[in-house]
Amino acid sequence: MEKYVLSVLVDNHAGVLSRVSGLFSRRGYNIDSLTVCETGDPTKSRMTIVVTGDEYILEQIEKQLSKLVEVISIEHCDPAKTTQRQTALIKVKASGTNRSVIIELCNIYRAHIIDVAENSLIIETTGSEDKIGSLIRMLEPYGILEMLKSGLVAMDRGEKVIR
Repeated sequence: MEKYVLSVLVDNHAGVLSRVSGLFSRRGYNIDSLTVCETGDPTKSRMTIVVTGDEYILEQIEKQLSKLVEVISIEHCDPAKTTQRQTALIKVKASGTNRSVIIELCNIYRAHIIDVAENSLIIETTGSEDKIGSLIRMLEPYGILEMLKSGLVAMDRGEKVIR
């Protein structure tokens, strides 16, 4: 099983997200990650959908999505030809004894401390899934109190645009 990233351009109106997610649900496909936002054109939205499966499942998903009237275009995002990023917020225990080590880790990973409390820090980081996973593993020994990650976003490198 492999992870696939799809960039789907859709009409921007109520019910489109429900129709797309309903299609996945009816077919028994799980959405690993979903990010949706309005594009530069307020009549269109862009969905970045991450799914796990084989090429047959990917082909079926693309065929089913293309049948929805609100779907304008579908692009499979090749990791070699796209920039892919995720954002994470991580709240970690940070007492006086380990605070400086955690701050140094943030510097190494180019993460930002966005909140400071007496016994904790909230760290914001952006990057590949591997980079974020690596930072999380480095912070685990200090005690992660809470964590959340955004869905993946992906964009083609160079001049190519999704239309």
